[in-house]
Parts: sequence; structure tokens; C-alpha cells
Amino acid sequence: MELSNLFAAGGVVMWPLLACSILAVTLIIERLLFWLRVNRRQHRVVREVLQLYRQSKRVAAVEKLQQHADLPVARIFLAALELEQPTPEEFRLALESGAQAELPTLKRFNNVFETIIGLAPLLGLLGTILGLIASFASLNIGAVGGGQTTGVTAGISEALVATASGLVVAIFTLLFANTFRGMYLRQIALIQEYGGQLELLYRRRDERGEVSYAATR
Repeated sequence: MELSNLFAAGGVVMWPLLACSILAVTLIIERLLFWLRVNRRQHRVVREVLQLYRQSKRVAAVEKLQQHADLPVARIFLAALELEQPTPEEFRLALESGAQAELPTLKRFNNVFETIIGLAPLLGLLGTILGLIASFASLNIGAVGGGQTTGVTAGISEALVATASGLVVAIFTLLFANTFRGMYLRQIALIQEYGGQLELLYRRRDERGEVSYAATR
């Protein structure tokens, strides 16, 4: 069966399912590009920034972060490094606040994915019910003929196609949503690791009395 015929056979619920599938694909592409950008550059940038900061080149580290300000971890580091001579506690709080501010970006569209995953099977179920209603409506007890068979067949076809389409949209979206959730959890762990390394370097410099603009330039 051709795609156009399959779409027509699914009935009216195929339109909202089509909208859900287009929305899901669009958001999936956006998230794939986002995570590709983050995973490709993040480790290298963090390694270089920590190395610069370890060498007491704070200004160079800040400039490096500003060049990569599109990365969540860079914005988190900037939130702490741009403070003027903070105490270790203030430095830690700045890192934590920066990390909290990045959570919406990391979890972006998760609610939309969950909505599509829950809505698509329900739309498929609605199509099943409508198809069965059409089948029974075209069936007259005691009447046998080609017209009767055609009406029943069309209703059953609508029911099955709608159900299958709803499940396909939900399963497809679920696979990517779980992948993005795994990336989000991994990113949170990495942010905690990188933030801990930067905080440790700052505390060591604070203990040595090196935390001042004169000493870091």
C-alpha cells in the first residue's frame, strides 16, 4: 500500500499523528545538533581552561571560555571565574547556581517528547474506535452483499492503520527521548566532575594566597 493510500486509510486521526511526527522529528534534529556540538568540543575546552587556570592564567582562561560561551559548561565556569575575588564558598555557590541555570537548556523539549509519547498511542486508540464504529455502522444484521463487506473492511483497515501509526510515532520518539535523557544524565555528571576540579584548583590557590587580580594576570 502506498503512503498516501495508507494515510487516507487511517482516517481523521492521521492528521494529528502527522503533526506529532513532524514536531518530533524537528525537535530530535535540534537536540542531535545540540548534543553533537557539546560532546565534540566540551572536553577539549575544559581541559585547556583548567590547564590555563592551573598555570595562574585566569584572564586567558576567561577569554577561552568566552570564545566558547555557547557550551553550557563554559557558561557555568564563567559564572564563577568572573566574580571579583570570591571566597571559596562563594565560588562554589556560583558554580552550583550556574549549573542550575543550565538545566532548562539541557532538558529542553523533554516535556514535549513525553507528551508526544503519551498522546500518539491515544490518538491511535481513538482511530481504532472510530474505525470500529464505522465498521458496525455499515453492517446491517441479516444483510449480505459486496457493499456490506466493503464498508466493514474499510472500517477495520482504518482501525488497524491508526493504531499502528500511533505506536510507530510513540516508539520512534521514545527511542530518541531516552537517548537524550541518557546524554542529559551524563552531562550532569560531567558538569559536577569539571566543576569539582575547578573548585579544587581555586581552593588550592586561595590557601596559597594567590587569589587576587594582581596574581592571576
